[in-house]
Order: sequence, then structure tokens, then C-alpha cells
Amino acid sequence: MRLEEAYAWCLRDARAHYENFPVASALVPAPMRPHIAAVYAFARAADDFADEGSRSPAERLALLESWRARLHGATSSGHSEAIAGEPAHADAIFLALRTSIERLDLPLSHFDDLLSAFEQDVRVKRYESWRDLIDYCRRSANPVGRLVLRIAGRVDAQLDAWSDAVCTALQLTNFWQDFSADFSRGRIYLPRELQRAHDAHELDLVDGLTPAWRKAVDEAVARTRALFEEGRPLTGSLTGRLRYEIRATWLGGMRILDKIERTHYDVMQRPSLGLGDAAWIAVHLLR
Repeated sequence: MRLEEAYAWCLRDARAHYENFPVASALVPAPMRPHIAAVYAFARAADDFADEGSRSPAERLALLESWRARLHGATSSGHSEAIAGEPAHADAIFLALRTSIERLDLPLSHFDDLLSAFEQDVRVKRYESWRDLIDYCRRSANPVGRLVLRIAGRVDAQLDAWSDAVCTALQLTNFWQDFSADFSRGRIYLPRELQRAHDAHELDLVDGLTPAWRKAVDEAVARTRALFEEGRPLTGSLTGRLRYEIRATWLGGMRILDKIERTHYDVMQRPSLGLGDAAWIAVHLLR
């Protein structure tokens, strides 16, 4: 496969499965799109491996370990064999990804952190403390923001810190947005220390959100909003079209939190963004 074909496949995959990842958006500068698409394709496949389905936990972990071996084999000019369950287009993903890593000097540690978080998804269904959950976000979300900055040619500790705050806030927002779906799969991301602080009991969720659970979600949303505010300077520190992509992403995350608040924190009803919200984001984008 030619390199151009590998990147084209990654771009098609990103546009077909776009989920809160800045690659399909027209606001992303064109020179960045192939590289971001390669990162997305790698992470998307690993996320699929970790998802609950017909595979056992042992099979999912084996696939993730194989993906790690292919990552390190691809980036060291070595070779590692695929195993059953990997996508047929894996060679295209790693051809594009190896090229992006080498050309842009992308840190391999960010990809390892992503894989570590996906493995944790297989093993962990509950989080004891807020610190534990933030550490998960450090590996599941923050590497994406840092890789986007590196692809944009920005290597700056302050930008990284602001990006980390925004990415963690986006990951947490996704948890509160998908609370009901996660609960139906046996997973709760809201830390137990917050549950205990508000006397919220897990068994009560079977009949919907109690006042105690709403208070716990209220605190979680407030902490998430504070992280968005901590990372807000990032939206004014970038240039060109990427600046507006990050602003739109920030506004979209805050809009979801607004919707959760309007339902009095009833996260058993999944909030989503519609055409009216897109118009609201467009109006506020330039402010």
C-alpha cells in the first residue's frame, strides 16, 4: 500500500466514526488532517478492542497487547505479527502512524498512555476517588490534546497544561453525558468518595436518580466546569483555524454541562447537541 492510500483510509475512517475528535471538522487545518487521522485510526481500533462485546476480558487484553507490539514494532522499523481480531486495515494504520511519528517527532509515550487507559477500561468498573478518575483521564484524554498540539508544531509546557485541563474536562463531560448507558453496562465513573459524601447509594439507581445522586452529579459537574475554566486560555492562545476548532470543542463541552444542569442533574436522560446548539456555538465562536 502506498503512503497516500494509507492516510486516505485513515481519513475515511475518521469521517465515518467521528466522536468528539478534531479531525473530521473543516476547522482543522488541512496539513494536520492526515496526521490526526492516523492517530485517530490507531486509537479508534484500540478503543474497539476494549469495548464490551462477544470477546472475553482476556481476549480484549491480548488484542491491546498485540496493538502495543505493533506500535513499537512499527516505530522501531521492526515487525510484529497481527493476531485474530485486529482490523484488516491494520497495516494501513501503522504505515500512516509510523510516518507521522517520525516526521513530527510525536512522543511514543502518549500512545502508550492511551493503550494503558484502554486496558484499564477492561479491568476497572468503579473508581474510588476523584484522584483515581483524574489519573485515568490523564492517560485516556490528555495524550490526544498533546498530540494535536505537536502535530500543529506547538511544543510548550503552558499550552500542554491548558490542553490537559480541557481534555480532562471533555472526558469527564462524556462520562456524565453517557452515565445511563455506562450504568446499563455495569460501569460507574462517578467516584465512590463523591457518592459517600452525598449519601448516594448504587442500588438506588435502579429506580432512577435520587436527590442524593443529583447532588453528587452536581458536584461532579461543578468540578468539570472548573477544569474547563482552567483550560480556557488555550482557546485564545492558538492561531489560525485550529484556534476556532478548539474554541468550538470547548463551547460544546460547556453546552453539554448546561444541559445537564437544566435537567436538575438527571443524567439518566442523555443530553446531546442539536442544530440549535450548533447555531449557539457558531454565534459564540468569535466572542
